Amino acid sequence: MDIPVVNFNAYKLGEDQIPDERLSVMTEEIKQAFSGTGFVYLENTGIEQQEVNRVMDVSKKFFLLPEDTKKLCARNSDHENFNDGWVSSEIERLNPLRPGDLKEAFNISHLDSVLKWPSDASIPEFQEVLDSFFRRCKALALRVLEVTALSLGLQRDFFVKKHKLIGTNKNCTTLRTLYYPPLHNVTVKPNQVRCGEHSDYGSVTLLFQDESGGLEVMHRSGQYISAPCIPGTVLVNIADLMQRWTSDVLVSTSHRVLLPPDDKMNTSRQSVAFFVHPDKDEIISCCDGSNKYPPVSALQYTKDRAYIAYKDANNSNLAF
Repeated sequence: MDIPVVNFNAYKLGEDQIPDERLSVMTEEIKQAFSGTGFVYLENTGIEQQEVNRVMDVSKKFFLLPEDTKKLCARNSDHENFNDGWVSSEIERLNPLRPGDLKEAFNISHLDSVLKWPSDASIPEFQEVLDSFFRRCKALALRVLEVTALSLGLQRDFFVKKHKLIGTNKNCTTLRTLYYPPLHNVTVKPNQVRCGEHSDYGSVTLLFQDESGGLEVMHRSGQYISAPCIPGTVLVNIADLMQRWTSDVLVSTSHRVLLPPDDKMNTSRQSVAFFVHPDKDEIISCCDGSNKYPPVSALQYTKDRAYIAYKDANNSNLAF
């Protein structure tokens, strides 16, 4: 397989005593993956498949609600918690050269936000399940950041101390539950896909996906390769700020979700992504002191990238 699978058992959630030898092997494997394709499957992370299934189950109930009900939870570009809430299909356009993406999303970035959660009686557990999964992903992401720092010969907390405020309005880290609806009754525009070619904005991303398939990752050969679901694993990738931070030692890779084949146009697809960002007030400079990239504000970089994705949705006022 072009995207390696690495056993994270030595540092899975709940495991704090790590033999140096096992940690050394794991960090080297992860560095090779992050400096190659930029993606790695982690198995034995401590997040169980049943947890992922529960998030997807309650999320699907939300996405199948009437649109007027979901609109009550819509994200509001004029609010401080800009990114929180429901995003309807075709609002995002991650590849500006394509029409809007054929997907919906529900975003959570602030655990103490005034987000309007759905009040529908059919999914009373929606907020509890997503809040809980956010905290689980945060814990795992911090461990991934620690291992990443060690793989580069840095202090274990080098990246973690720049991500202290995840889950507050001082950090843009976002849990997104995504739904790609069936397309058999949809008029698909020319060149339109489920999710356009893009790279992620922040530090790292954790991705959990169902078995529908469709995700493709740009290989160093210049060709896109399939990144299928491997049950029980987390697909982790480097994002743009981390590539800058490490002076291109670790690479942020373009990826996309194309349309399903004709015989599967009547099927939906789901995924859950945890997009990890440094705290808003952090200035990201090359960790090797090389000045290969000029220092950049974590907040401003994210705002600039999000503006491109949403600019056709009248969301020019990005209030992160």
